Amino acid sequence: MPFARSKRILSDEASLYEYAVGALGRRMRTVAELKRLLRDKVEDSEHGRLLIEVVIAKLKDQKYLNDTQYASSYSTLRKENNRFGRRRVVQELKQRGVHEEIIEKTVAATYSDTNEEMLARDYLRRKRLKEPTNEKETARIFRALIRAGFGTKTIFTILKKWNVEDEVLSALEGEAQS
Repeated sequence: MPFARSKRILSDEASLYEYAVGALGRRMRTVAELKRLLRDKVEDSEHGRLLIEVVIAKLKDQKYLNDTQYASSYSTLRKENNRFGRRRVVQELKQRGVHEEIIEKTVAATYSDTNEEMLARDYLRRKRLKEPTNEKETARIFRALIRAGFGTKTIFTILKKWNVEDEVLSALEGEAQS
């Protein structure tokens, strides 16, 4: 049985600030993520919401919290380390609460000089996915590339170079549209 965590309520700015800095020290977070985390540490009242806003503003002033910087480093890491496509990175940043305009700017800058086909091939190499020999393997590779955030145009380009039959490609195209 796991240990029950004590839900200690923080009622002053200094202790909430200290908790927030510790949370940011463990890993980088967006403003929305940090607000969610801090909501559990204060009472659900006007005073609690005000404390959170004051701490967030202080962290932004001190440059500890910056969604643009977060989105930029996050998208660069996901592109270079995980070899993920643009769509996957955009989706994950949205889930983390980054604003739409920030996502568009940073992801566009990160992927501006990227050949998506080469990135997809790197992803396939990293996942040790080889040229398919039957329809089932083709569908598996197709789905893996969709999950990794690559566009269907890029995926079909790769599959055509692997001489996948046109029937299989049209079936996969129907799957992608539904």
